[in-house]
Amino acid sequence: MRSLIFSLLVAISLTSISSAQSPMPVVVPAMTPATTAKNPATPENAAGSTQANLTALQAMKAANEEILKQQAATLQKLDEIEKAAQEIRIYTKRS
Repeated sequence: MRSLIFSLLVAISLTSISSAQSPMPVVVPAMTPATTAKNPATPENAAGSTQANLTALQAMKAANEEILKQQAATLQKLDEIEKAAQEIRIYTKRS
């Protein structure tokens, strides 16, 4: 009888320990640009490779500027949300 009670207590404690584990963390991927510029695999001459590098850099610059515009718009929206939240806090304190 004692072994039955002991095994029940062990089973109950194991189930409580297994259910107390924390959930898996949420991983949010980084924002990536919609378009990417690709370098040519093998340049044919030095002038061609310089020109190709220049166009690739210009494309990367344009993609970076687009990302910066998106981030600025997101920051502006977050500021507006924060201001609205502060106003709500003020109104709820007055009530």
